[in-house]
Amino acid sequence: MHPRLKEIETRLAQIRGELTTRAAELKEEEIAALESEVTALQEERAAIIAAAERRTSLLARIAAGETVGDEGGDGNGAAPMVLRNFAGAAGEGQDDGDKYGSMEYRKAFMQYVCRGEALPKEYRADAVSKTTDVGAVIPTTVLNQIVEKLESTGMILTLVTRTAYKGGVAIPVSTVKPVATWVSEGKGSDKQNKDIKKDGMITFAYHKLRCAVAVSLEVDTMAISAFESLLINNIVEAMTKALEQSIIDGDGSGKPKGILAETPAEGQEVESAAPSYDDLIAAEAALPLAYENGAKWCMSKKTFMAYAGITDSNGQPIARVNHGIAGKPERTLLGREVVLCDYVAAYTKTLAAGTVFAFLFNFKDYVLNTNYAMGVKKYEDNDTDDQITKGIMLADGKVVDKNSLVTVKKIAAA
Repeated sequence: MHPRLKEIETRLAQIRGELTTRAAELKEEEIAALESEVTALQEERAAIIAAAERRTSLLARIAAGETVGDEGGDGNGAAPMVLRNFAGAAGEGQDDGDKYGSMEYRKAFMQYVCRGEALPKEYRADAVSKTTDVGAVIPTTVLNQIVEKLESTGMILTLVTRTAYKGGVAIPVSTVKPVATWVSEGKGSDKQNKDIKKDGMITFAYHKLRCAVAVSLEVDTMAISAFESLLINNIVEAMTKALEQSIIDGDGSGKPKGILAETPAEGQEVESAAPSYDDLIAAEAALPLAYENGAKWCMSKKTFMAYAGITDSNGQPIARVNHGIAGKPERTLLGREVVLCDYVAAYTKTLAAGTVFAFLFNFKDYVLNTNYAMGVKKYEDNDTDDQITKGIMLADGKVVDKNSLVTVKKIAAA
């Protein structure tokens, strides 16, 4: 605090005490004198505070690189003085509590992946005991870009519910999918007991997903931005496909359990010898009204085109393909959105009986559990002498409510 401010506050406190203790005996002229003194002290205090605020504002402008003293815009102001710490423009030396986000670690990580150089000791200490068994943790900035790109490029990943529960913990389905209840005015709802028989329990395991990361070791000089971009593209391409494949038809053995691995509720399996208008009507009829909103068709493009060729009694196609604002096709069947992917078997005349080639489902009823903790590890393939770099993450997924699932499966032609 400014020394004078302390003196002013002390004097104001004395005046306050005098006005309180001597209220009955103070004369008019004494009160007037005290009033004048208080006014003067308050004005002086305000001036000191205003000056301090101006100094603080000037320091902030200087630190931001603004020109000081050129409010008129004539260019004659004082040259800006930029205050910087020792981090530098590239971010070296930054310490925000995340050592894996620093530029030093990003550079060391690039040397590890490209040239096999060992990470500095301070970065290796925590990596040896991780459940992912990785040699190096992917830098935080790179990991954030991987997650962002995974969610923006995937067809299925953007639709499912993503959580980060601890693996191995049994969780009631009602916790993952909360239910609202009506209560009387002024009262709270009772704490609901979890009935395992009613709610059901789901347990997320630790499934290790790995992919080979193709980074050319022949490049002696590579900018760190180019290296990180290459690494991101390779990991996203491989992991997006693996995650989405498991979401659709994973068997749950060493991988997430997929949607098609679930047995639909009674009456929600439609049998079809070939794509027809009746399939769609039967599937829509089998979908419970409570699950109407949010359910989407999912099938291969080839199967969709088979439905697209079907016309109603007036010769109008039952399928619609519109072009959205961004020019991206928006496909629908009887007004319901269609998600196309290569993870569902395409309908052909030779398709094995019992194979599902289309289904209705609300993808929000599928939970993909992962903390997106990724790392990389290098090893040598003894058969080919190639240096392999692999990316590793832990993930699991399950359907938490299968009542929105309606499948269309192939049967032998009559």
